[in-house]
Amino acid sequence: MDTALDARSLSKLRWRCRRGLLENDLFIERFFERYEATITVRQAAGLEALMDLADNDLLDLLLVRKEPEGELARPEVLDVLQQLRQRPQR
Repeated sequence: MDTALDARSLSKLRWRCRRGLLENDLFIERFFERYEATITVRQAAGLEALMDLADNDLLDLLLVRKEPEGELARPEVLDVLQQLRQRPQR
């Protein structure tokens, strides 16, 4: 599962990650700026699971208002969420 994502799959993932809330898009765009060249199949699976959430639920996770629970609390989701939450480098 740590296989690098191919270009076509990466393009589909980027499209899938487009959100209705600008705040979510900012977190996601920063994630792609940092990790696009090294995104793995495992990370893509975690990101896909997060994209199944409603915008406000995703924002609550990104802003650490909530933590993933139940089915969503899988290692690949937690890892990607940690990467998404990283503050911008100055």
